[in-house]
Amino acid sequence: MALPIDPRDHELADLLVNYSVTAKPGDLVFIECAGAETLGLGAALVAAATKAGAAPYLQFTDPEVQREYILSAGEESMKRLGEFELSMMQNTQCYIGVRGAANIFEKSDIPQESSKLFNRLIHKPVHLDVRVNRTRWCVLRYPTPSMAQLAQTSTSAFAKFYYSVCCVDYAKMAEAAKPLAELMERTDEVRFTAPGTDLRMSIRDIPVVPCCGTHNIPDGECFTAPVLDSVSGTVQFNTPTIYEGQPFENVFLKFESGRVVEARGTGDAQTKALNAILDRDEGARRLGEIAIGFNPGVMEPMRDILFDEKIAGSFHMALGNAYDEAPNGNKSGIHWDLICIQRPEKGGGEIAFDGRTIRRDGLFVVDELKGLNPDAF
Repeated sequence: MALPIDPRDHELADLLVNYSVTAKPGDLVFIECAGAETLGLGAALVAAATKAGAAPYLQFTDPEVQREYILSAGEESMKRLGEFELSMMQNTQCYIGVRGAANIFEKSDIPQESSKLFNRLIHKPVHLDVRVNRTRWCVLRYPTPSMAQLAQTSTSAFAKFYYSVCCVDYAKMAEAAKPLAELMERTDEVRFTAPGTDLRMSIRDIPVVPCCGTHNIPDGECFTAPVLDSVSGTVQFNTPTIYEGQPFENVFLKFESGRVVEARGTGDAQTKALNAILDRDEGARRLGEIAIGFNPGVMEPMRDILFDEKIAGSFHMALGNAYDEAPNGNKSGIHWDLICIQRPEKGGGEIAFDGRTIRRDGLFVVDELKGLNPDAF
């Protein structure tokens, strides 16, 4: 039986192979498909990579099987598997990860200690240390019925939305993002304000990275990191999120000298789970990334970080490990992005650089940045 391939997957595969990871003749393109419904796009990616003269390798992962492994495996097993996966990643020039779990809560009942062991021995060395820093990589979700349920739409309507926001004109977006990156590079103090939020930090001398279709699809953000001890104040994230299969809402953080000194979720159970994650290592209570989102087609949260962190009129911050492209010295076994939308329907808010407001209520108000507002696309 022929593998069904959505015709739109060929356009997406061409974008991923030739723009996002720029596969070249002789490159090894590691294609990791998680979930059976991703295999159609996987086949399209194999074809596109082969046409580009690269060598595609497709690995299929079943989230239910992975859950069983994490639940039952001990340290020696994970260490050996981590060594094997690390050797593959070290021999990879391009990585494309397609996630399409039938149940996004599949890992919600994995004990914290098992998750911590998996992150330490497999995820961090393979992905955070090598894949992120040494390959040309891109990760994305696939429009499964479970994602449509999160977005509260029909499967067909969600797929139409998905392909429209994934296949935007990233070259145009990249040009529009250059002035924002240049302005951030000249900035010392950044201040975020919104309901429950008044947070200040320095980004002085930290590199700035505009992201326009090269690492995440959909894309549309500009990120850097704060000077490690400069973060001070409070932030209230008004977008629901899922981390390691656990749902969190209304996460509130208070920072002093760069460190989270108070953390709350909705209810005692979420607050307890939140603090357990933050107590995994010292770096988990510090920020490894701050970013401004501006994808014109992504407007509402759907509990999926690859979409939600790109919401037009939002900012996000990541607790934990900093990226090598924008290092601030923070090391951790976690990297957890949390999002705040500043558009009027969410209470509004401002972003100021060195005392100058550059975005108000979700819209850029500085002339050179207005090309990133939704109406410019």
